Amino acid sequence: MKLWGVLAAAAAVTLAIAGPAVRPAQAQTPHVNLLSDTPSKTQEEKDADAARDKAYRDSLRKIPDSQAVSNDPWGSVRAAETPAKPAPKAKTKVGGAGTTRTN
Repeated sequence: MKLWGVLAAAAAVTLAIAGPAVRPAQAQTPHVNLLSDTPSKTQEEKDADAARDKAYRDSLRKIPDSQAVSNDPWGSVRAAETPAKPAPKAKTKVGGAGTTRTN
């Protein structure tokens, strides 16, 4: 019982000392402005962005569709039709007539 009292007193002293040291660090948070301070784009910049976006969309339309081409890297190795045979069962003889065991 005396040990618990000593431990409780030590914890109380530790919290009393450390408590005020932690509070100022929490109060000094930096003030960060997440909004942009720069002015918005000029009309020329907006027009240039619009032209760039239009050119990008036009270049995407020029890419041919590749849906007809298979995306299978092993397609040339495999046969076109694979037979649907079940795996052959392994023939094992365990015990029974006609078996001999040599040690």
